[in-house]
Amino acid sequence: MALRFKRVLIKLSGEVFGGKNGFGFDHEVINGLALQVKQVTDEGVKVGLVVGGGNIFRGARSAPKGMDRVAADHMGMLATVINSIFLQDALERNNMETRVLSSIEMHALCEPYIKRRVDHHLKNNRVVIFAGGTGNPFFTTDTAASLRASEMAAEVLIKGTKVDGVYDKDPALHPDAKLFETLSYNEVLQKDLKVMDATAVAFCKDNNLPIMVVNIGRQDSLYQAVTGARVGTLVT
Repeated sequence: MALRFKRVLIKLSGEVFGGKNGFGFDHEVINGLALQVKQVTDEGVKVGLVVGGGNIFRGARSAPKGMDRVAADHMGMLATVINSIFLQDALERNNMETRVLSSIEMHALCEPYIKRRVDHHLKNNRVVIFAGGTGNPFFTTDTAASLRASEMAAEVLIKGTKVDGVYDKDPALHPDAKLFETLSYNEVLQKDLKVMDATAVAFCKDNNLPIMVVNIGRQDSLYQAVTGARVGTLVT
């Protein structure tokens, strides 16, 4: 099947790594993610990944009352490095060559983020995992995903979630929730639909970067997304 997107950035929340519980590591789920990535890379798609750290520590949201916000966000960044290394191992066990590049330098664990290295690794068909968020407190991994997607010239930012796309209200609480097939950036921002944080959506709008929200737990969802099948919600 012909590819609609040949260069993509996939954003995975830390909660996805935790499976049904949303915390810790669900090995079966993570291996399933790796197999989905392999399916699209085998078709020739260049893949970058940004992972959150919410299954371990969610920055300011996980911090005890009174904790310094900068310290909390730094802990959240370190959690993304742990998840990135875990995902790297899962990908390599499924015969994919990968590199973890971190915005926070830690040479014993991963490479520092340098754009030219990203270009080199993608050219050599390696999966690139971006760790450490933007490297700055007060910015989410959603914002990091929009930034890295633009830097690697991705054609789409695919956000993998636990639901089938973007709804007008929480489908877990409202059986009559409506799934949107397409949305504009302005609709997402004006309706506060929580696709990604507002900074990330505004960045994607300014850089004309489409966002596709899919249920990453469904088999072949990434493959369907890159081949242009009708799946999830497209924000453009």
